[in-house]
Amino acid sequence: MTQPIDDAALDQLFRTARSYNGYTDQPVSTDQLHAVWELMKWGPTSANQMPARLVWCTSVEAKEKLAACCSATNQHKILGAPVSVIIAMDTEFHEELPWLFPHVDAKAWFTGNAELRQASAFRNSTLQGAYFIMAARAVGLDTGPMSGFDAGAVDKAFFADQSSVHTNFISTLGVGDPASVHARLPRPDFDKFGRIA
Repeated sequence: MTQPIDDAALDQLFRTARSYNGYTDQPVSTDQLHAVWELMKWGPTSANQMPARLVWCTSVEAKEKLAACCSATNQHKILGAPVSVIIAMDTEFHEELPWLFPHVDAKAWFTGNAELRQASAFRNSTLQGAYFIMAARAVGLDTGPMSGFDAGAVDKAFFADQSSVHTNFISTLGVGDPASVHARLPRPDFDKFGRIA
């Protein structure tokens, strides 16, 4: 049975956590990147599809290449972050299902159905992107997820040799600078956008 976590953990993951526009000079280690993955990989996806493919841009060269595909507003965020991460999706994820989901022939569900693969890859890689954010917070890092980029240009720059891999969204990663966040935006009460049926 799952037990509730304490208020300090809830604050770190949700209530006081923020999306950052800038970061301190504190570096992010390769071990920390692995720690994020080792947590986020446990988040559920449909039939354990795990379609997300991540590129962890740590070098100046990689961040410059990524920034060139982004809006002017986002370029400085990417260049200034210790790490910028491309959360992409593989629409040929079903090729991995024989070992990821061996209970049944799940690969057959998607073979020959590109539309279903696209929808499933997008849905489940988005879930994995959310797990990435929560895992980063859990290990003491901060993120700045963003749109504002040319997905086709990112694909061409980073996945030219992987025609089935396409960018979902981008996030910066590091130790957030509190001066870079805006005032907390509204969050609605339960009944505003939800109902019990």
